Amino acid sequence: MVTATPSARQTTRMSTTHKRPGQSLGTLRVVLWVFCLLFVVMPLGAIALYGILSWRGTEVLNADVLDAAINSAVSSLAAAVIATIVALALAVFVEHTDLPGRGALRLILLTPLLVPPFIGAIAWTGVFGPASPINLQWTQWFGHVLWNVYGADGVIFLLALHGYPVAYLMIAVALDRVPAELEEAARISGAEPVHVLGSITLPLVAPAALSAFILQVVSNLADFGIPSIVGTPERYTTLATLIYRYVQSGSVDNPLQVVAGIGIMMLAVTMLALSAVKRIPQRTITFAPRAANAMPLRLGGRLPIAVILWTVGLAITVLPTFALASQSLLAAPGIPLTWSNLTLDSYREAFASPTTMLGLTTSIVLSVGAGVICGIVGMAIGSLAARSHRRDDHALGSLALLPQSIPGLIIAVGWLLLAPHIGLFNTPWLILAAYVTAFVGLVVQTVEAPLKAIPDALVDAARISGASPLTAMRDVIWRMGASAAVTGAMLVVLTAVRELTISSLLLAPDAQTLGVVVFSLQQAGSYNAAAALSLLITVVGLAALRTVTRVMRGR
Repeated sequence: MVTATPSARQTTRMSTTHKRPGQSLGTLRVVLWVFCLLFVVMPLGAIALYGILSWRGTEVLNADVLDAAINSAVSSLAAAVIATIVALALAVFVEHTDLPGRGALRLILLTPLLVPPFIGAIAWTGVFGPASPINLQWTQWFGHVLWNVYGADGVIFLLALHGYPVAYLMIAVALDRVPAELEEAARISGAEPVHVLGSITLPLVAPAALSAFILQVVSNLADFGIPSIVGTPERYTTLATLIYRYVQSGSVDNPLQVVAGIGIMMLAVTMLALSAVKRIPQRTITFAPRAANAMPLRLGGRLPIAVILWTVGLAITVLPTFALASQSLLAAPGIPLTWSNLTLDSYREAFASPTTMLGLTTSIVLSVGAGVICGIVGMAIGSLAARSHRRDDHALGSLALLPQSIPGLIIAVGWLLLAPHIGLFNTPWLILAAYVTAFVGLVVQTVEAPLKAIPDALVDAARISGASPLTAMRDVIWRMGASAAVTGAMLVVLTAVRELTISSLLLAPDAQTLGVVVFSLQQAGSYNAAAALSLLITVVGLAALRTVTRVMRGR
């Protein structure tokens, strides 16, 4: 038998290729670094640079700003504390005990995660607003309303309601990593379930709970939709709503300089918070796969606890949905909910408005555009970050993920500062640029794990066959990771089409998005039309997210 051996030149070329596997990816790296510099470093750097160079301490630290800062701190901290405690309790009961019906209950309790916060605020005004059926009936019985959602307590309640699902997911992951051997040893030794939770489980998930708390504070600090809808009618102003007022009304001289000063302080708080999260020690170590040998903690009074949790879950799901539906079918707020008063006029009013159609068209175009750009770029960045051993590739991935931890309010302010200098002021393309900045990390996160799971042998086979590094990446990595990138792009589209914070600050006469249209209807007093649009957005969003979830499971 005669075997062919490669010539010395071929051997040298193959050896050189394996020693320098990334040389033909140089152009791709340069393009991706330029992209991140333009869409990540430039807007965030603009806030820092402009805020420092044009610092106006008197205006930035005036009474209005200080009052708004205090309100933001109080509402953010209080809501984060409530959300973390609720999430910890729910995660322990649902994920770590033998509570009946845990699977369905989990879906019910996580529904606030799927509803945009500003739409949730509109829905709850229909539940506990002054003219809601509950408060009207309570007033007839006792002479006063049961609870008025408008004001500081309403802001805290809604921030906590829409924040606890994220904390729940973070704590649930930590619970899944708690060593089953420790809990089982304690139970074998005769420890009661409460003692096991207090001495073993809770201390091990405490770092995750603390991380969730800090991230909730940052998220609450920059939320615009909830305080604007629920807080503004009672003159409860936060930094987010104050920035919106400064930008839109021009109530201060040189508003961009003042806004940049506020933005740089919020950015500093955000970076300090993220640094604190990274310094939190992680003590949970998995000794064995929990699903294989772990037994859930047995509850003594399972039925009463299950009834309470199901009641709460159904209340936070059914009440706001029913309020939106009933409000959208009535001619005006406060009208009794009877068959004779039901009408579709609110839907006709909402969709007959040219502003609504413009907002719908703009949102679809911008969200799809952001999804396509983020899908392509996120796939390329994610493939380098997941498959390469180079430090600069990992730094590129970290840079792309940075905006995921930055509030959308700060990103919007950064692009607002850049807009006059790059010719995008008062154009919808400015919103598109901000969407790309805010959501490209979402695709990178989505594709990173599937790309890491691709066997190295497939890439090596392509390289041995003579493919260049770029060709191997295109034919193997990108092709196998395409479904993950499509899923990430779909998540970007669904997130962007319902977004409010960024588009509310960057809106222009021809750049009204769907979220801004709903917000404008609510602010103008067209509560029923706003409820009609909100209900449709919620239903379509939930259906679309369910489709995306099925795609992700079937991948």
